[in-house]
Amino acid sequence: MDILALTVWILPLLVAITFHEAAHGFVAWSLGDETAKRLGRVTLNPIKHIDPTGTVLLPGLLLLAHSPIMFGYAKPVPVNFRALRIPRVGMILVAAAGPVMNIGLAIVAALSFHLVSYLPTSVALWVAQNLKNAVLINVVLAVFNLFPLLPLDGGRIIVGLLPNPIARSFARLEQFGMLILILLLIVLPLLGPQVGLDLGFMSHWISVATGAVLRVLLGLTGNG
Repeated sequence: MDILALTVWILPLLVAITFHEAAHGFVAWSLGDETAKRLGRVTLNPIKHIDPTGTVLLPGLLLLAHSPIMFGYAKPVPVNFRALRIPRVGMILVAAAGPVMNIGLAIVAALSFHLVSYLPTSVALWVAQNLKNAVLINVVLAVFNLFPLLPLDGGRIIVGLLPNPIARSFARLEQFGMLILILLLIVLPLLGPQVGLDLGFMSHWISVATGAVLRVLLGLTGNG
């Protein structure tokens, strides 16, 4: 890939993860927890949210290895859920803020397609590619983060909805969350062909859910 080809992926990815994490911090701050605000995470500065390993190294290695699976993460926004005015409801709202922001960004990018024809030809294709990738990246991030497993946002929402005893038991899985994700997204799909089985069920779920959301979103924005 040349530099120009990389920018049409890097720029929308940086915007997507920055707005996602900033949304978590802003909602937490507005609901009474100042942890993220004190640490400078209620910001649209991408440097504050980039994790060197999860945002740069891991996706870069997968890209160089021509992996069919892209996986990465940003630095999670620290939230003291006990400081929220209504902790359980607040947990759900804070967790949902990231995916909701990504869907909002995807809608804005899809609507912006209608303006590309007014741009000079020299930049129209580059802008269109950025917008196309922005729609895809934001929808994938929203769908992926809604998977019901901690530390993903979907897991936080589940904890907020479950009765306390079950929620506490479910929350104990968080320490194994990243290992489970790596197992589901990378290890099992690579192991599957060795044993003659298709073990990429999580990737398939993300693909099906992403496709469904994209069809609805593009239809609503007049791009279907």
